Amino acid sequence: MTEVDGSPWQDLPTEISGEELGSLTPGLRQPVAVTGATGFVGSHLAAALVRAGVRPRLLVRDPRRLVPELLGRVELVAGSLEDDGALDALVAGCGTVFHLAGVVRAGSAAEFDRANRLGTERLVAALRRRAPEARLIHVSSLAAAGPSPEPAGRAPEDPAVPVSAYGRSKLASERAARESGRWVIVRPPAIYGPRDTDVLQFFRLAARGMVPLPGGERWVTTAYVADVVRALLAAGYGDHCGRVLHVGDPQPMTMRALITVLAGAGGVRARVVAVPAALLRGAGLVGDLLQRLGARRVALTSDKAGELLARHWTARTEESMRRLGVAGSVPFAAGAAATWSWYRAHGWLPRAKIADR
Repeated sequence: MTEVDGSPWQDLPTEISGEELGSLTPGLRQPVAVTGATGFVGSHLAAALVRAGVRPRLLVRDPRRLVPELLGRVELVAGSLEDDGALDALVAGCGTVFHLAGVVRAGSAAEFDRANRLGTERLVAALRRRAPEARLIHVSSLAAAGPSPEPAGRAPEDPAVPVSAYGRSKLASERAARESGRWVIVRPPAIYGPRDTDVLQFFRLAARGMVPLPGGERWVTTAYVADVVRALLAAGYGDHCGRVLHVGDPQPMTMRALITVLAGAGGVRARVVAVPAALLRGAGLVGDLLQRLGARRVALTSDKAGELLARHWTARTEESMRRLGVAGSVPFAAGAAATWSWYRAHGWLPRAKIADR
């Protein structure tokens, strides 16, 4: 247990226990619907609901992308955020709707806007038609708030200043969510954990022994996926409607410290190499070209390069987490170790060769 602002802050386990789920889910009004359940966080949220005895209703394009533990234990609605009929079927009579679907990479600002803003507007319209009393838990992003001018981070009430097309589209999606009758907006920071494909790139670089980062001191807030799921479940009941909440670890880290801890958790040594801003921007332009040629999993685009060059991706999270009743988080070293283990077990990273100490 550590101290945050003089009061106890618990070190939480990487797995949410059945007992903990029992305390997080009884207040959820059912039926419960989820968009984005084939994605990283959405798959963990859906699995937690199932383990808690809830049979969630999931909007999915391709059921083959569901994690195996969900098969036969959920109600499926075939379709997407572009399908008004599917959205009506998804939310009909629901008490709680978790909205996680969206895109984090796109070839243009218009693509981001179409998926993130317009998709949310369509979902809200369906709620008005078929479930006007449902609580909407809208999963946004710290990118909607924008980077912080200081390491301590942005508070939920601070003016939003997004610096990327992705961030602007998520902020627009928040405005759309506010048009629903009962909404809660949750802004996670950089999320990591099993099944993630974005922060995976840093694990791969660390495994190779070298991690390129923009020069200068940069601070970051992170969140292990189980902590985000805890926060989302807690946002589903209680007095949180009409609030924007920042979730994640309350203690930001410098990027250099983060890489050191991440590498140590995986039993490897990694050196941080400063990369000039011009080189990152150039790599982003190459990524833009690859996207236009049809590549859909490009790690670095101009939009992402602009985000990387921002100084502090940090958020003030403690007040929000305590308001949700989650007075703790998974320590980064423990979360990173669990993530290394999962990646290696599933062949996403090579098996460990423990570094000499």
